Amino acid sequence: MYVCICQSVTDSDIREAVNEGVRDMRELFDKTGCSTGCGCCAEFAGEVFFEALREQGNFLKVVQSA
Repeated sequence: MYVCICQSVTDSDIREAVNEGVRDMRELFDKTGCSTGCGCCAEFAGEVFFEALREQGNFLKVVQSA
């Protein structure tokens, strides 16, 4: 499903970015372009991003390093 219509970013794109090593929202926005248009998708993108991190087992590592 599309998360960011402005940049045509899907939930799969976000999950792929996490699989490739993206570990924070700034990196996600830089890599995918997500939320660099109107910005309305930032909250939903964050939800998908953190869900992907949890699924991969990296959520606590991100929280601890923040």
